[in-house]
Amino acid sequence: MATLSHEAFRRITEGFGGCHEYFTEMINATSLLNNGPWEKFYLINETAPEKIVWQLTGSDAEKIAEAVPVVCSRGGTGVDLNMGCSAPQIYKTGAGIAWMLKDISETEHLVSLVRNRLDEAGRQYGRKFRFSVKCRLGDEDYTKEKFFDFIRMLYENGVELVTLHARTKKEKCVRTVPRYEIVEELALKFPALDVYVNGSIKDVSSADFALKKCPSVKGMMIARQAAVTPWIFSLLDRYINGTELKVSKVDRMQVALDFADYVEKYQPEEFYRTRIQRFFAYYCTQFFFGHLFSSELLNYKSIEDTKKKIEGYFERNPHERFIEL
Repeated sequence: MATLSHEAFRRITEGFGGCHEYFTEMINATSLLNNGPWEKFYLINETAPEKIVWQLTGSDAEKIAEAVPVVCSRGGTGVDLNMGCSAPQIYKTGAGIAWMLKDISETEHLVSLVRNRLDEAGRQYGRKFRFSVKCRLGDEDYTKEKFFDFIRMLYENGVELVTLHARTKKEKCVRTVPRYEIVEELALKFPALDVYVNGSIKDVSSADFALKKCPSVKGMMIARQAAVTPWIFSLLDRYINGTELKVSKVDRMQVALDFADYVEKYQPEEFYRTRIQRFFAYYCTQFFFGHLFSSELLNYKSIEDTKKKIEGYFERNPHERFIEL
């Protein structure tokens, strides 16, 4: 969810009722501590600040631990360590899923440091900060024994929640569905550990399938599909909990225009292009002429030009503007 899980996107999602937790983009601990020029934008949490989960990444255990009090000073639910990102530009630096592939003692050192800093932050601010980890199954030669040993290490060092994308490092969308049966086995094997399921959940039907495969999980994480249909959380909340929809009719043109406005307001100008391109590469897939629509918006020139292109698409295709939920 790099370049997607930022304040502009959260505002769009929250407009439909939001979700229970917002995991931030991966925040590089070293850059944060060095006061990098962009880090302040990763720390914006004006929308539902109590729901924010700070997702930290990096290759240096001490730096990651040192970043914990920095993010905790801004509130939120807690801190999440990303040990699941398999993008080569991430894991080749020793971050992301690389933490699952290192000697387990090295990763345990990181986890122990972060737990201690979270406890210190909790005492300082008089509240509890949750400790979570997002991970995959491991490398292609993973075994369930090795995977569960890794989870046991996390649990014994104070991790309270694990979000599992039950694919290996190289598996992206190659498999039709993740190995949901291992997610269920994880939840049953560690009943005191909260487990979230992640991967291939795109709508009510796929969510129902996942929950039937792993009924013992405590939650589910939605990633890129939220950029296609930012109202997905409300639909799932209605299906699972019977919650009444905040919005029953979606103006898909206005959603697109609002996103462009929020990017301009909450992102640095240097980020406009990538944030616009990334979001609309997904959002446009729901439209009949989505490929053409996306191509127009990927050819970014300015925020104003983006809004003109959005309005132009719906002028040509007015029947695609509104949908009932």
